[in-house]
Amino acid sequence: MAFKRSIAFGPEIILFSVILFFIEFVRGAVAISFIPIYGEKSLGLSLDIIGVAITAHYLTDTILKILIGWLLDRVSVRTVVHSGLLISLFGVVLLGFAEYPWMFIMAAAIYGIGISPIWIVCLTKVTEERRATQMGYLYTIWFIGLGAGPICSNLLLDYSPRLTFYLLVGLSLVAWLLSLFISNRQERQVATIPFGEQLAILREKLHRMRMLLPGMILQTTGAAMLVPILPSFAEKQLGINNSQYSILLVAGGACTILALMPMGRLTDRIGGRKWFLVGGFTIFALSLGFLATTPPLWQCVLLAAVLGISYAAVLPAWNALLAAYVPPAQQGLGWGIFSTVEGIGVMVGPVAGGVIAQLQNESNVVWISALLFAIIGVFYILFPASLFTGGEDNHSAT
Repeated sequence: MAFKRSIAFGPEIILFSVILFFIEFVRGAVAISFIPIYGEKSLGLSLDIIGVAITAHYLTDTILKILIGWLLDRVSVRTVVHSGLLISLFGVVLLGFAEYPWMFIMAAAIYGIGISPIWIVCLTKVTEERRATQMGYLYTIWFIGLGAGPICSNLLLDYSPRLTFYLLVGLSLVAWLLSLFISNRQERQVATIPFGEQLAILREKLHRMRMLLPGMILQTTGAAMLVPILPSFAEKQLGINNSQYSILLVAGGACTILALMPMGRLTDRIGGRKWFLVGGFTIFALSLGFLATTPPLWQCVLLAAVLGISYAAVLPAWNALLAAYVPPAQQGLGWGIFSTVEGIGVMVGPVAGGVIAQLQNESNVVWISALLFAIIGVFYILFPASLFTGGEDNHSAT
């Protein structure tokens, strides 16, 4: 009961959490495992084509976030989520029949259309006084799904690619059916505020946080670069098979999950978003650098655990930072725009990672990603603390 009081979510969040879990399970399996492994080994696609397919997925997801956020402020949540998940279900089905590179890329793009509404909905349900704690809970659900998806997919792909495909289709269908139980009422009415006026408010917020925008893009670029090359990096550079790769994912994912709630509570209790971000990104960069030296398996497992903990330190603090810039009356549109800005790096990263790996090797991609995160750590050290509290106090020192 104490745990429930500390989270303080409404009952509807349980349904959202279940749908979020299934969506992220499939997304993790598709983006991190199915597209790279199935695309390379079953379809014989090169890493640059795989990178383009992953980017196509995130491109549609990112571009549509502003529209989805705007719709969520005007249309019922059930209508938006249910329609989007139906389109994404079609994209997953199409992936299993994509015989040509262009078809594979198109299927990945279609899949990205409808999976983002549920996350924006969850963001609008979070209360300000317990934001980091509640985001720790949501990130835990999100990360369990995102981590479990590629782990299960890796194991099943060794046994049967077709069975893996059926599992992904089945879970996508379940998420779509569950969305029918979402309430059809429209909770927030913002139509009285003209769209142009809403954009003006958000433009002012973006102007205030403009010094943080490069970091937003760089951090998602650094992470997204790793997505198309990780399975290949594990096999060719680290010399480990899919089962051992799954062990690394379990180590990193378990440590992230275990640390998310404590890190969220710490962020709520002691503040200091800046130093959670600086410390998290710096440790993340160092761990990636050590991983790029191709250490033995036991050291890789340890590094994966450290990566997970540092990632858990960043997530709640980063969300609390962005929330300080979201206008209360335009939460759907606000989160949509901020997610779009972050999504620029997600779009660029997979293509960059795939091309670099194709021209050089996978280890260089990991090195470059580590360098980007190191730059971000230094970048945030140099900026005033006022930027990390919404920029209201422009006289604060670092």
